[in-house]
Amino acid sequence: MAAFVKAINAKIRSNPTVSYFCSTHFWGPASNFGIPIAAVMDTQKSPDLISGQMTAALVVYAGTFMRYSLAVTPKNYLLFACHTVNLGAQSVQGYRYLNWNYWGGNKQAGAQGAIESVKDKAKDVVAK
Repeated sequence: MAAFVKAINAKIRSNPTVSYFCSTHFWGPASNFGIPIAAVMDTQKSPDLISGQMTAALVVYAGTFMRYSLAVTPKNYLLFACHTVNLGAQSVQGYRYLNWNYWGGNKQAGAQGAIESVKDKAKDVVAK
């Protein structure tokens, strides 16, 4: 059995493409892409759900690992791309958080909601 496993491993390692797809250099970033995908999808949700502390932590995390993905040998460009997307998405979330909580975005949304409510009531009155 050990000889069989050794033969399969040798076969995999002899082809550079297959070897790459069977390595942690590929599967680490591939599995890590869940974080930036979730962050991009979260940009469509309400900004009052954003955690400022978690967003800041993920910005630092993404920036740090962007650096380390290029510090390893060989450079891991897939991991770099993963963390670049994550940094961009978390930066957007950070802006949305600051806008909502500190720059008056929640007040503007409240006023816009009130205007829409009045418009809806006016349409109901006109319809009657």
